[in-house]
Amino acid sequence: MAADIAYLQQTQQDINQLQDLLERQRQAYRANPMPAAGQRQQWLKSLAKLLIDEQQTIIEAISRDFGNRSADETLLAEILPSLHGVHYARKRLARWMKPSRRAVGLQFMPAAAKVVYQPLGVVGVIVPWNYPLFLAIGPLTGALAAGNRVMIKMSESTPATAQALKELLGKVFPEDLVAVVQGEVEVGVAFSKLPFDHLLFTGATSVGKQVMRAAAENLTPVTLELGGKSPALVSASVPIKDAAERIAFGKSLNAGQTCVAPDYVLVPQQRVEAFIAAYRDVVQGFYPSIEDNPDYTAIINERQLSRLNGYLSDAEAHGATLVPLLPGASGRRLPQVLLLNVNDQMKVMQEEIFGPLLPIVPYQRLEDALAYINARPRPLALYYFGYDKSEQEQVLAHTHSGGVCLNDTLLHVAQDDMPFGGVGPSGMGHYHGHEGFLTFSKAKGVFSKPRFNAARVIYPPYGKALQKLVYTLFIR
Repeated sequence: MAADIAYLQQTQQDINQLQDLLERQRQAYRANPMPAAGQRQQWLKSLAKLLIDEQQTIIEAISRDFGNRSADETLLAEILPSLHGVHYARKRLARWMKPSRRAVGLQFMPAAAKVVYQPLGVVGVIVPWNYPLFLAIGPLTGALAAGNRVMIKMSESTPATAQALKELLGKVFPEDLVAVVQGEVEVGVAFSKLPFDHLLFTGATSVGKQVMRAAAENLTPVTLELGGKSPALVSASVPIKDAAERIAFGKSLNAGQTCVAPDYVLVPQQRVEAFIAAYRDVVQGFYPSIEDNPDYTAIINERQLSRLNGYLSDAEAHGATLVPLLPGASGRRLPQVLLLNVNDQMKVMQEEIFGPLLPIVPYQRLEDALAYINARPRPLALYYFGYDKSEQEQVLAHTHSGGVCLNDTLLHVAQDDMPFGGVGPSGMGHYHGHEGFLTFSKAKGVFSKPRFNAARVIYPPYGKALQKLVYTLFIR
């Protein structure tokens, strides 16, 4: 009972502090509403140095939260792309900030037009548990590049990372510039209700709906990076090992706990057995064993492990055949499993998997595979494996997804010069690189006239000869 009371008191205290923190950041923004390029570049330089200097601290914190996260996966999938994103923005920031000249119609001359990119103010960022560093630093980079103040709500499922990031960012940024918020679900709900100038959420589609509903009360613009069931499509002609190896990497990284991980794979009916054999060989080559293997990342917590095991039990009960690929392991290291004979009644085919389970769906013709994809909600990513250019164009033209990789998985997310974002149920809005700068900026149109005012010819009273001449010249 005493523990429950203490929990409630701490949660309420955390919630009460949110509004004060927001107001302090607003005051700091009002005192410096248009930070110069040099100041923003210094912010980004400090952020990059922090990531380099404290990488071991970050690796250890994330691994504690997961119960084992491969150090190399944290380096490859979190620290490296975070650093590249910071460097990319810092190099191009001055150019992004320059007002862009726009055309003025002859009928409005003499005049000039431009677009000025102005910081929005205070940006809120809600971070999921699966990539707690990259999905905090990526939005932070874009928001700082655009000149904003930032409040970051970390996931309650990664408390060690949240505490480490709070301490590390606190070393280089004052809290009225960058603040890390910790706390349980109730704090996250209260965070989403704050009147931010922009709110970016990364997480499940179901939670994204709640976040958008809360933000609507304040008319807060939102960027939603959601998930969904991202398909991998194997063509009839691609070398089967090429496809199996690259899909296996995408499904193995972080034990499949990736929003753009392949969620199911469409394979030509006559190639299913060959794909299974090739996929098994690849996975067993990646992980000769998983017991005490530091390369094999664990499932984040018991709740997520129970959910995944529930998917397996439900699939078996509905007629699926399970093909385990690795010997079992204790704790939360869940072996990779292929699922055959799947159908839409199974939870594994209804929900985003977010784990090392991979359903295989056979198809007869490419058109059948595309119809299968298009009959379902639009995914965050789509992966096509085949070197035939005409088939590649067919897939691109006849499907919708947040992003696409041709003959690879995941790596489109790490391309700083491309926007990242979902479509429909998999999200809205974009960030990364220049798109991140634009998302966190107000593109303000500025129309400027000199002392001479040619527009007086259209002022009332109407019916004058010059007005009629304007209509004759321009309404045609």
